[in-house]
Amino acid sequence: MKVMKFGGTSVGSPERMKNVSQLVTKDNEPVFVVLSAMSGTTNSLIEISNYLYRKNPEGANDVINRLEEKYKQHIDELYSTEEYKQKTLDFLNTELEYLRSFTKDIFTSFEERSIVAQGEIISTNMFVNYLLENNYDAVLLSALDFMRTDKNADPDLTYIKEKLSAIMTLNEGHQVYVTQGFICRNAYGEVDNLLRGGSDYTASLVGAAIHAEEIQIWTDIDGMHNNDPRVVEGTEAVRQLHFEEAAELAYFGAKILHPTCVQPAKFAGIPVRLKNTMEPDAPGTIIDNVTVRGKIKAVAAKDNITAIKIKSSRMLLATGFLRKVFEIFESYQTAIDMIATSEVGVSMSIDNDAHLNEIVDELKKYGTVTVDSDMCIVCVVGDLDWSNVGFETLATDAMKNIPVRMISYGGSNYNISFLIRMADKKRALQSLSNTLFRK
Repeated sequence: MKVMKFGGTSVGSPERMKNVSQLVTKDNEPVFVVLSAMSGTTNSLIEISNYLYRKNPEGANDVINRLEEKYKQHIDELYSTEEYKQKTLDFLNTELEYLRSFTKDIFTSFEERSIVAQGEIISTNMFVNYLLENNYDAVLLSALDFMRTDKNADPDLTYIKEKLSAIMTLNEGHQVYVTQGFICRNAYGEVDNLLRGGSDYTASLVGAAIHAEEIQIWTDIDGMHNNDPRVVEGTEAVRQLHFEEAAELAYFGAKILHPTCVQPAKFAGIPVRLKNTMEPDAPGTIIDNVTVRGKIKAVAAKDNITAIKIKSSRMLLATGFLRKVFEIFESYQTAIDMIATSEVGVSMSIDNDAHLNEIVDELKKYGTVTVDSDMCIVCVVGDLDWSNVGFETLATDAMKNIPVRMISYGGSNYNISFLIRMADKKRALQSLSNTLFRK
């Protein structure tokens, strides 16, 4: 069985929802479908929550009324029979009354998570009703019945597998299984969400739990490209990536995929395929555990990076220095992207400067601190094992006319990264494309 995940834009209009139904039924084989909320819905639900936090029920009701108008039009265009129009309208009215009930009670973050979860609940119900109206054997499985996080807010893999396996056994023989992406329950049974990776994460977790043959992530672009198509002309889709290569690209700027969401699939050995709903016959990008030797695959860039350098003669041969530095970043929950060290100094980059001033003040206890803002990390991904003589030279040659603040190489077999000024990003990406991919 394949798992097929569709994002908000893929189900954002009646026409697109109909297209998705054709994609999931065309092979006449059992599939497991994961759906996001319709595009724009989650933002509206968050807006409702913001009004309720501010004790403004009138503002919240105004947004709910706009959602009601949007969904009623969607229902009118999606269904062809009065039976399913009315069935879905009755469900929608129940949902809207549920949302309106929050305007009368105390509102906290617990209620907010329940409100935000309704977007996926609405889209999946509408989709299953459309499939049933068209005589497809579809069943809706609530993600809240099997998707759970533990006390560390990480997916509870054992629980998910056991619960979903039992649910699938009780629902054997259907053609299309549908569930909600993103939403779950936490370790205390409260409605919550998966945060990182959202619906993609759900698809990967489901695929691993049911031992799917493939997990498909459907978006509106043709897989991962070998460079940023918004910046560089003539980019091409990469047809195959190792899971580690895909994670590197996702972390360093390829927005099509979140770096953590494919981990369950990687550990289960299940390939992930990125597909384009606008061009369903295009091969897309396959992500698996196969390393293609001797090939550089792609380039990505991560913006809004800040570089911090601490220089101290006391660091020379001083044990515990780096530990003290890292503890400062940890205390402010600020992750480090890149790091370079010398005998008298250490440079680090971060992408979250919310606590920059506090971090710098703390670091000044141990040395002289300098900060460079408006930086960018450019990451070259492929088979960059150190035994591949000359591969790092290809990347550095492409950067020979770009001022480079830091270089990271050797921490992974799959990337070499350059820290440069944001102003030089376009030139750097274009030069790398010309050198690495246009021969």
